[in-house]
Amino acid sequence: MIDIRLSDNLELMAEMQDNTVDLIYCDILYGTGRKFKDYQDLKPKREIIEEHYIPRIKEMHRVLKNTGSIYLQMDTKINHWLRCILDDIFGYDNFLNEIVWCYSNSGKNKKKFSQKHDVILFYGKTEKYNFEYKVKPNDKYIKSHYRQKDKNGNVCRIRVDGGVERIYYPEDGVYCNDWFVDIPSLNSVSKNRLGYDTQKPKALIERIIKASSNEGDLVADFYGGSFTTAEVCKDLNRNFIGCDISEKAVEIGRVRVAGF
Repeated sequence: MIDIRLSDNLELMAEMQDNTVDLIYCDILYGTGRKFKDYQDLKPKREIIEEHYIPRIKEMHRVLKNTGSIYLQMDTKINHWLRCILDDIFGYDNFLNEIVWCYSNSGKNKKKFSQKHDVILFYGKTEKYNFEYKVKPNDKYIKSHYRQKDKNGNVCRIRVDGGVERIYYPEDGVYCNDWFVDIPSLNSVSKNRLGYDTQKPKALIERIIKASSNEGDLVADFYGGSFTTAEVCKDLNRNFIGCDISEKAVEIGRVRVAGF
């Protein structure tokens, strides 16, 4: 099931029953105050951010299963305010990670360190949340962290302790850190771009969906944008429900999952 709605997210969530969603991922409004080609972002004022997000995150908490988890993606403009809201609604003890997605592009800042990362806040609803994720030994993740190879070209980690010891990664993979440096952003000329300003790469959302859901689970994205989440759910055999208030976004999303 893939259900894409042209709707305000509060209205969609009001129709949904309690404890029905296995995973929520949202690339939310970042609070930059900017007017993008496809939408107007929220102003970076705490009262505006709280007015918008508190009722929505309360609804997300209500529809999420006790075994579910939530990932909210943003930049550093508002992540400190969102962390407080999530602590209040989901509980401080249910905070799991502040994931940092690092990327690079041509833009440089001469007045301060260039900002080249997004923050993804990861919470479980309870301590019973689902999570299982490893990356394969020859995955880009491993290659970007450990560049050593043996004479056969296999990625390995080398530790010197009174000699040299080669430690090979197990075939079933290794656990992932909370900083993602192996997933590039979509540049302006990428063949995967669909004409939506803030489109995210499929590989980023694939990692989250694989880590915190199983086949047949229901994944929700209440800030659909280019609906990359919907397409990844189609690819990974997950059910999906999501919305956006933009007709253009919904049209893009429905094209991406056409025939499913």
